[in-house]
Amino acid sequence: MAILPIMTFGSWVLEMPARPITDIGERIETLVDNMFETMYAAPGVGLAAPQVGVAEQVFVWSYSDEEGDHKGVAINPVLKALPLFGFEKQWVTDDEGCLSIPGLRYPTRRFRRVRLTATNLDGEEYTITATDWLARIFQHEYDHLQGTLYVDRLRGDTRERAAREIAEHVTPDSQWLPGEDLHEDDFTPAD
Repeated sequence: MAILPIMTFGSWVLEMPARPITDIGERIETLVDNMFETMYAAPGVGLAAPQVGVAEQVFVWSYSDEEGDHKGVAINPVLKALPLFGFEKQWVTDDEGCLSIPGLRYPTRRFRRVRLTATNLDGEEYTITATDWLARIFQHEYDHLQGTLYVDRLRGDTRERAAREIAEHVTPDSQWLPGEDLHEDDFTPAD
């Protein structure tokens, strides 16, 4: 396994929809293994193939909670927002960050409940209904496969502040290597 460079804001591969995967073979298995290793080294809770320069529809996720450790692979995913019933809010706004915009976080509105349908590495289709934290992870990574960054969803003063801070802290259309290029309080990726 290898740690892959992570592309930063402004990279062409982050701005275009990813291609569907037609063959889940050794190349995709190796890519997924490397994506997990890169995500853990960064560290992050999700990583999409475009973030490591591969314009294909696959993302990985991993997180821990009181119920244990959770991780997975989503190939050619489809994501659908699901309604919550009663008086519960359909969305929540919380701080969100991105490994392609390292070190910066902004309040981002996301649906609270989603359904992910995807294929795993064995070529089997599965469906997961997720709420709150996992729903946020799925939406964030799915957006990457559509050519959308979370800062594209910001509005008003938050969007303006993000544009200023990104210009100050992130070298556009660059990359950084987890474990080597970034250190605490240093958010400018290496060329």
